[in-house]
Amino acid sequence: MSFRRISTIAAVALLSGTLAMGVARAQTGTVTDFTLKTAANADVSLKSYAGNKAVVVVFLNPACAFSRLYQERLASLSNNYRSRGVEFLFINVPINLDAPGTAAPGEVELPTLTDASQQVSNLLGVSKTAEAVVLQPSAGGFAIRYRGAIDDNPQMAGSVQQPYLKQVLDNVLAGRPAGVADKRAAGCLIKR
Repeated sequence: MSFRRISTIAAVALLSGTLAMGVARAQTGTVTDFTLKTAANADVSLKSYAGNKAVVVVFLNPACAFSRLYQERLASLSNNYRSRGVEFLFINVPINLDAPGTAAPGEVELPTLTDASQQVSNLLGVSKTAEAVVLQPSAGGFAIRYRGAIDDNPQMAGSVQQPYLKQVLDNVLAGRPAGVADKRAAGCLIKR
């Protein structure tokens, strides 16, 4: 066998193994519970959503342009999947940017929980805004089914080719594996 053919076979095997590990990693891990505060200082606990079919936790910050670009898409996903048993939790986290941020006039304002200590972003292994984690109730708490980007085009909603979060939710609700490996989110780094 020629060196070129062996190299090609090795590259294909390595790529296949990497993809398989990515899918496995996206669908492992369990979270038991966390509690955060609303803007009105009310407690919201993850375990209160144990009766839902899935919980989507999205990390945002109003000073991050990526968070603002995704607000309409996230509001639409939340509205479309709520009746199907999916709850969306939007968590405001600090980012590595000193500019204050608020929604611009005409932008959707999502109801957020506060994670100033970064308890939940650390627990779920999230590093950027806007990044999403799909949790599914299981015997030991909530199984992590997906962690990563919402879709493949943060800048232009009309140019999205791969709606990762929607694909994962459709698969989970149909009783199938998530079907999407972790996708690296583009966004602002969460301050550590």
